[in-house]
Amino acid sequence: MPIRQLPEDLINRIAAGEVVERPASVVKELVENAIDAGASRVTITTAGGGQSLIRIEDDGVGMDEADLMLSVERHATSKLADDGLEDIRTLGFRGEALASIGAVAELSIASRRAEDAGGLRIAVTHGVKARPVPVAMNRGTIVEVRELFANVPARRKFLKSERAEAGAVTDIVRRLAMANPGVQFVLEGADRTSSNWPGREGDGALRARLGDVMGADFGDNAVTLATMRHGMVVTGLAGLPTYTRANSLSQYFFVNGRSVRDKVLVGAIRAAYADFVFRDRFPVAAIFLAVDPADVDVNVHPTKAELRFRDPGAVRGAVIRAIGEALEAAGHRAASTVAGDVVGAFRVPVPASAGPFEHSSQGLLTSNGSTGAIRPSGRFEAPPPLGGGGSPTARFADFAEPSARYDVTDPAPAAEPAEYPLGTARAQMFDNFIVAQNGDSLLLVDQHAAHERLVYERFKAQMAAGPVASQMQLIPVVIELPEEDCARLEEAAPVLERLGLYLERFGARAVAVRETPALLGQADIEGLVRDLADGLAEWDSTAALADRLEAIIGRMACHGSVRSGRRLRVEEMNALLREMEATPHSGQCIHGRPTYVELKKADIERLFGRTR
Repeated sequence: MPIRQLPEDLINRIAAGEVVERPASVVKELVENAIDAGASRVTITTAGGGQSLIRIEDDGVGMDEADLMLSVERHATSKLADDGLEDIRTLGFRGEALASIGAVAELSIASRRAEDAGGLRIAVTHGVKARPVPVAMNRGTIVEVRELFANVPARRKFLKSERAEAGAVTDIVRRLAMANPGVQFVLEGADRTSSNWPGREGDGALRARLGDVMGADFGDNAVTLATMRHGMVVTGLAGLPTYTRANSLSQYFFVNGRSVRDKVLVGAIRAAYADFVFRDRFPVAAIFLAVDPADVDVNVHPTKAELRFRDPGAVRGAVIRAIGEALEAAGHRAASTVAGDVVGAFRVPVPASAGPFEHSSQGLLTSNGSTGAIRPSGRFEAPPPLGGGGSPTARFADFAEPSARYDVTDPAPAAEPAEYPLGTARAQMFDNFIVAQNGDSLLLVDQHAAHERLVYERFKAQMAAGPVASQMQLIPVVIELPEEDCARLEEAAPVLERLGLYLERFGARAVAVRETPALLGQADIEGLVRDLADGLAEWDSTAALADRLEAIIGRMACHGSVRSGRRLRVEEMNALLREMEATPHSGQCIHGRPTYVELKKADIERLFGRTR
């Protein structure tokens, strides 16, 4: 087949396929034009998921007749001062959007400048341009797109349902609203619930806008980012490690005001939260990065959704540092939504008629009714006193005085509960949970999870200062292991010594542990070594062991922390609470689970129906 020149209309439709993927692509291009035009209010109206109608109205600077005629031509733009692409400071710059949209839809543009007596409207139908006609309107621009892809049925049949396309439009507008807090966005139409995000001004504008778009919970459970590194400024909000989602859809990235998808930024988020977030959970964040335009190429994707950094390592480091500093400043703070989940797990008991202490077998505390106080018969039995050995008919007075079993008789708290954020200890439950009280809250603390985090942070601090201090074993602990595990531990010994663990080969199928990290105290040495051996087998490379130090430290911290089932004295419990308050990231354990739950007095009153 001989080579031939394609007709102009086919060229335009092919070019439109790169820029206009779906209705959301049209909305993105048109709203970006409105923002670049200096609009303070943008109204987006859709019908049929954007297939039937997209209408964008703004109060920007508007266009005169010459600009209006040129705006629908291919590769015509007002957003490049010269022919260079090294200093792009606008959202749109290719000059393809309006021409591409006009090639695959019925397009009309009406615009008026403030100094003009009236406006002008131009229509483009499937690539055919009409002459402009006068129109009465306020300052700004109104763009209407009807019957998208009507002349490209192959593209239209691959669109999703109206609801899915409307959802994609909403997502695009949400991202643009997050990046431009000073602009009011109104999203409406017959195919959706209306949204109105008013323009925000002042120091708290970004936080207020993110709260409007992402929900008030996010603002209440996020830390503020504000740091500069390698000439880059990182701002935004990052969720607390205990405030997570089941997927990464709530992670937003903006570079120089442009919403992007970038593997470098995704990897930076993952690395920054590596110590804190539970597996299969994803942190929530809105990261804004200001970079010298010369150091980023935004011209690598037709829709400008992807970009390329000149120094991706510096970008990654700047984001990790910003999140790390903000989370460290948050200290022991945990997400407030954890308490809401706990309150939601409670169920009010249903009284039964068999007796004054009988209740429904549905349970008192948990959704499955499996509490220690509920018997299969459905009868509620009062728990034994703190000292143990109590009968089911124990009196309330039995709980008033602490038991000698806990060695806390006649305690003398050093301060009132309100003086400490995590309060003072009142009791220990199930040999693992500390019950504390501050001014207006009750707190439940997981002693193992909390101490695990404290030990882990001490390990990291000692590692930063030099080798971890060790303690000699009076008698070396000999541990029998498979020969391949012994070989891996022997090869890893130099790295483990930096962590205070000194071991050596002891025959073909055993290792001898001579020194252990002093931080661990009376740890389960055999369990620790076996766990490390399993980790080395899993990582399958001792050469990369230095890169796994944090994982190794995590395993050591787990074995060296206060175990579940250990009974603590009141002074020990209070010491743990005070250390949590002084230790960064202590609101979650090294696996990402919360270390404590705080129930406000109002939450507890609500459980008993004492609403005001």
